[in-house]
Amino acid sequence: MPEIKVNNVTLHYEDSAPNDTQKPVMVFAHGLLWSTRMYDTQVAFFQDNYRCIAFDFRGQGQSQVTIDGYDMETLTEDTLALLQALNIEKYHFVGLSMGGFIGLRLAIRHPEKLLSLILMETSADPEDPKTAPLYRKLISAIRWMGMKRVSKKVMPIMFGQRFLTDKTRKAEHKNWIKQMQANHKVGVVKATMGVIERQGVYDQIESISTPTLIVFGDEDVATPYSKAERMHFAIKGSKLAIINGAGHTATVEEPEQVNTVIHKFLACCV
Repeated sequence: MPEIKVNNVTLHYEDSAPNDTQKPVMVFAHGLLWSTRMYDTQVAFFQDNYRCIAFDFRGQGQSQVTIDGYDMETLTEDTLALLQALNIEKYHFVGLSMGGFIGLRLAIRHPEKLLSLILMETSADPEDPKTAPLYRKLISAIRWMGMKRVSKKVMPIMFGQRFLTDKTRKAEHKNWIKQMQANHKVGVVKATMGVIERQGVYDQIESISTPTLIVFGDEDVATPYSKAERMHFAIKGSKLAIINGAGHTATVEEPEQVNTVIHKFLACCV
């Protein structure tokens, strides 16, 4: 699989059409504890008409675990450096949760690079003071016991109840637990700290002029729906779509719904 060293880190990325300079580009940025794998269904759906590039943030998936650089600003610079190295000038950006934190920063600081912005299960605010202590406890548990021991407790945060209780999807459930458990302990701890300690950008998002779609699962407990509305009202002309029966990982839980709303948005609004 392709790797590239940029901004003092080696990043893993996947490119559906590395030699195609004609297709418009879609960039996929994953959420905390996951990797490019959370977008497999989206890449399969869009790759006929788009050059799809998905990558792993530092410390997660197959990217390098570094000593530092897990703040949102550095991750944004990683993203910019990766795309510059691939000679990608303009792109549609899809970011879920942590990936959305990066998407917002790109839209605020580098709007000339974005053809559209698709924000999924994310927020423009800093971490809620009520949830931050819980996540710090989770970090301590991971540090001392490892990801495997705490993964089952994390699953109800990452997925909605429809997915978790659907007996016909037990194999998928087990697969995603295994993927979570495969995370590098140090990388996960540092990445989670970066998310908890992030600065909010809500006071800057009214400047976003990029065509924007905000997508939220109606069973998301990690990021409340009020965060979606708050962004929707602040970003002029943005569209808001709700995914029925999905939690914080809608791309996996309800991929057909996600693909449909993104496809309609790109066809009608971009």
